[in-house]
Amino acid sequence: MLQRIKLTDSLSVSGQPELADITELAELGFTVVVCNRPDGESQGQASMEQMKNAAISAGLSFISYPVNPMNFPGDDLKGLAQVFDGEGKVLAYCRTGTRCANLWVASRPTAERPAAAEVARSLGFDLSLAARCG
Repeated sequence: MLQRIKLTDSLSVSGQPELADITELAELGFTVVVCNRPDGESQGQASMEQMKNAAISAGLSFISYPVNPMNFPGDDLKGLAQVFDGEGKVLAYCRTGTRCANLWVASRPTAERPAAAEVARSLGFDLSLAARCG
């Protein structure tokens, strides 16, 4: 079973799911999978195309928003915030879930960032990437 960390009622983060985990996510009520991990980070990692195909086959939407420390927070943080805050349950994944948590904090409106950062820190996330976003 994929280890998921719940940030909000509708957003959870995790490390890279196995292809077989996608069906389980659908069974658990998730509706959207967000990939925050570039292809080729680790040997043997399923590609975004493979993950997308598995998600679509399971009836889930798939959003590709890969980032790394060099291009963090990516080019459409507002769009990503809309996905995080949209209808349904969202699972965002990267290598460990940390980038996803940083993206969630960085995507919050300025007034909400301190509370979001407290939630993420209380769950053990290093927020050094989000701190660069002001």
